[in-house]
Amino acid sequence: MKKKMLVVVLCCLVCFSAFAQKRPAKKRTRKPAAAAAAPQQQAPQQSSQQDNVANPPPVVGDTSKHKTFDANKPFERPLDGYYKKNNILNAKVTPLPNLRENDVAFAKRVWREIDLREKMNQYLASPKRRLIDVLMDAIAAGELTAYDPTPTKDDPGGDSFAVPLKGGQAQGRMASDSSVVNKLDKDGNVVSSSMVAGEFNPDSVVKFRIKEDWVFDRQRSVFEPRIIGIAPLIKPKVANANIDIDYQPAFWVYFPEARAILATKEVASRNSDATGLSFDDVFMKRIFTSYIVKESNDKDERIKDYAQGIDKLYESERIKKSLMDWELNLWSY
Repeated sequence: MKKKMLVVVLCCLVCFSAFAQKRPAKKRTRKPAAAAAAPQQQAPQQSSQQDNVANPPPVVGDTSKHKTFDANKPFERPLDGYYKKNNILNAKVTPLPNLRENDVAFAKRVWREIDLREKMNQYLASPKRRLIDVLMDAIAAGELTAYDPTPTKDDPGGDSFAVPLKGGQAQGRMASDSSVVNKLDKDGNVVSSSMVAGEFNPDSVVKFRIKEDWVFDRQRSVFEPRIIGIAPLIKPKVANANIDIDYQPAFWVYFPEARAILATKEVASRNSDATGLSFDDVFMKRIFTSYIVKESNDKDERIKDYAQGIDKLYESERIKKSLMDWELNLWSY
């Protein structure tokens, strides 16, 4: 029995020693396998590094690969800024409430002038966006109609929009100087001559005239002004320097027709580039200063016909105050 137990113990010792000898052998076989696999994994990294040296990855923000010039493609102007002003470009005119003749309890027509040399009105003559440039561009494009301001028997004031101007007549009326151009023959003799209008200088327009009606609508109980027409004023030049001619309208523009164009043109401001105001807002919200030069009367007189000097300004203020007092007296008890 003891012999059998001894044999079993010896067999266990032999098996344990054999198992202990096999474990280091397995570790030795795994290490070379890992070492052999390492060069295989490093090989793609080395090849990728060589590719990066030959073809470096694009830098963030570098658009050199996208800047390709094709002479056959039309030129696309880049956006001047980081956002596009679509609100003004797509602006629509807010229509005025309908006004019936039976609802008009009071009406008074006045003519007033806007002097662009005054501080509050200087933005209307800004080189960035002038009011006269907006009107002239629309007339040249056929989007707006200019009317002749010449007085006639049926239209003593010349502001009833009776005769439309054709072609470049409006541009010719705005020319500051005109010159005579002679046509010569081959021998240098004058064959004929023609009058050529000078170049238009937008800075020469320093005044605008407005014709408007002050109306009290009893249906809405509102006393409000409604602009009918607007005209740029020019000062004609005469040969005699001693004669001083007052400013005259170059042409008249029907304001309800011009509103659709003025609503899409943004005005310039000295405080902010994002004003959000159009030229239509300027006139509808009365963001300008002016003085009255005439009110409707039985003699069809202008203020300068019966007042001179500082009295013209006093008369203008008197007419303005009379309009305001009429509304105040309407609601007195």
